[in-house]
Amino acid sequence: MSVEVHILASGSDGNCTVVKHDDRAVLIDAGLSCKRLFSLMDVNGLDKECIDAILITHEHTDHTSGAGVMARKLNVPIMCNERTFNACDFGNVMYSPISMMNRFRVANMDVISLPTSHDAVEPSAYLMDADGFKVLVATDTGRILYPVEHALEESDIAVIESNYDKRMLREGPYPPSLKRHIDSDMGHMCNVDTGEILKRTMKNPNRRIFLAHLSRHNNTPDIARETVSEITGIKRYQIDCLECKGDTRIMHD
Repeated sequence: MSVEVHILASGSDGNCTVVKHDDRAVLIDAGLSCKRLFSLMDVNGLDKECIDAILITHEHTDHTSGAGVMARKLNVPIMCNERTFNACDFGNVMYSPISMMNRFRVANMDVISLPTSHDAVEPSAYLMDADGFKVLVATDTGRILYPVEHALEESDIAVIESNYDKRMLREGPYPPSLKRHIDSDMGHMCNVDTGEILKRTMKNPNRRIFLAHLSRHNNTPDIARETVSEITGIKRYQIDCLECKGDTRIMHD
């Protein structure tokens, strides 16, 4: 058995994660152009023929802008709940509806869609089970709901939002209304909240952590890792994230 998690993009400029089990894989979100995503897949040694589906977390364009073209180019279905699909404009694509909290199988993995708390019609996280090795992708959420918290306890690899530093957001250039929204239960997770939920769910000593969706204006990789490290006790070098625009990362089982 071999599991690889390729973070091709993570942040407000675009999001895409590939979870691969043996020779099959799924894309989670496709928030960059098809051309750019194909280029990133080539750089990361990902064969386009291995992709079996595109899973969508929610309708915001930094998660969906390339999904329709990708689905047509790869000849694979888009998978998400019906409310999310109807909120998007994917064009003429194959569509395979899924329901929140119901398991389905794709790319040799058992997958379950879990609810998140965000300003979208029915946003979700995904927990993938590859023969007992579990990968959680949970971003764009203002707080962690219980199903995602439970999934965090079970995960071997957790890709989790750590969007902003409270001081940077408070002192930054955003208007007050946007600051309040980001800091709300329907916005994003701050580094402290991410650290606290990771500490509360530290049942698996071998769990690997990737901090996702870091804000370009209200966070830095160093601050995010340092804050989460101080709260959890996890060594700083054991907490990963993208360092800059265009950076990618591969995590293995």
